[in-house]
Amino acid sequence: MNSLSIFGTSSDVGKSTLSFAITCLLHKQGIKVAPFKAQNVSNNSQVTDLNSGEIAIPQAFAAEAIGLKTRPAFNPILLKSGGKSKAHIIINGKSVGNTNVWEYYRNMERLKPIVKSAFCTLKKEFECIVAEGAGSPVELNLMDKDLSNIYIAQEFNTKIILVADIERGGVFASIYGVYHLLPNKLQKNVIGVIINKFCGDLSLFDEGITIIEEQLKIPVLGVVPFKPFNLGFEDSHSLINYTQDTTNAIIKVGVIKFPHISNFTDFEPLVVDREIELSFISSVNELDSCDLVILPGSKRVIDDLIWLREKGFEKKIRSKKRKVVAICGGYEMLFERILDPLGIESEYKEMKGFARLKGDVTFLQEKIVKKGEYNLFGTIAKGYEIHNGITKKRCKSAKNLYGTFVHGLFDTDNIRNTIFREINPNYKGYNFNKFKHKIIAEFTEHIDRHINMKKIISSLYL
Repeated sequence: MNSLSIFGTSSDVGKSTLSFAITCLLHKQGIKVAPFKAQNVSNNSQVTDLNSGEIAIPQAFAAEAIGLKTRPAFNPILLKSGGKSKAHIIINGKSVGNTNVWEYYRNMERLKPIVKSAFCTLKKEFECIVAEGAGSPVELNLMDKDLSNIYIAQEFNTKIILVADIERGGVFASIYGVYHLLPNKLQKNVIGVIINKFCGDLSLFDEGITIIEEQLKIPVLGVVPFKPFNLGFEDSHSLINYTQDTTNAIIKVGVIKFPHISNFTDFEPLVVDREIELSFISSVNELDSCDLVILPGSKRVIDDLIWLREKGFEKKIRSKKRKVVAICGGYEMLFERILDPLGIESEYKEMKGFARLKGDVTFLQEKIVKKGEYNLFGTIAKGYEIHNGITKKRCKSAKNLYGTFVHGLFDTDNIRNTIFREINPNYKGYNFNKFKHKIIAEFTEHIDRHINMKKIISSLYL
């Protein structure tokens, strides 16, 4: 059985959600399938079940949805923000430090065997690999450096689905252009195109389907009406596009959107909570309207701490009257000093924190990457840690303050109930895990109704 590449005609066309949905639908048909992305660029990562490595959220999310234990092979190369034209590189789940972006691309030939080994390892166990692409597959000046699209498709002769976003306009030109700029060998492997994010009456695009199939000679596998998903956010761009029903909201929560914000999937349970109005804020003037302020994770803690001071947040964050939840990097900012003697994240060796908590945070060379069950504020919760900074306690509470290194704390119903009922006793709460499974089922059924899965599956056997 062939594996499958999901190419986008541009960035943010919905590759991640469609890759996820198609992975689920293949699994539902009894096909042994696994998610994959050769190279991801994101500060949003998850700790794997096997080997305690880091991989990007979409592949972890897709694997968990079909009951697979997550593993580094699902995303063998992950790049995070390194600052000043540098990237923090994670290979097979493990950090290998920072490198200049140009140096990274010069060493591309050394990275291809890593990607190939991961894919081959998975192929020994799984019938089909759903390989998510990145951006556009036909950036002509970068095609020889394109690990996620061209390299995978050529090396493993994958079948290809193109995904086009009709919402942004120019859908015919983008489909035609991408298809004809692909190498001839890959053109022959294109099963067809999925038109994504359609709004309005589907029958209005009947002529569009005819044009694509008869004039462009590319089969249309489906036209998918826009449906918000609000789970599995890959990056900050997808984050700001979430939709929320605030009709019955009784608590307003503000997440400070650091320049280097990370692991913002922490807030998915709040996005879908009908009693919460969630905002991502970047101005101190927005703070006073919030019942609770969250300091999220950060890939560059000292740099984001400086940004907070420059923006005028310090006085309000230091106030014990301010209700604050601080996670990982945000938690580190609340101590008296942040020490980075080895320059792990910053050129500053020492920086004063906001001092709402006593003690120092020290950055060490070896990163803590672990997943498990934790006692957080008197509640047993599942979560994960990804941080270089260490201090005496993994979590700490004080007046109007909850702080922890552990990501995923809002996934636990009792923690949300504890925090939000202190703010408003009328907060009822909900079962996030049950809700998550319901949304995943509804979304995959939505995709199944609007794409031709029979044709996709039959094409994988050709």
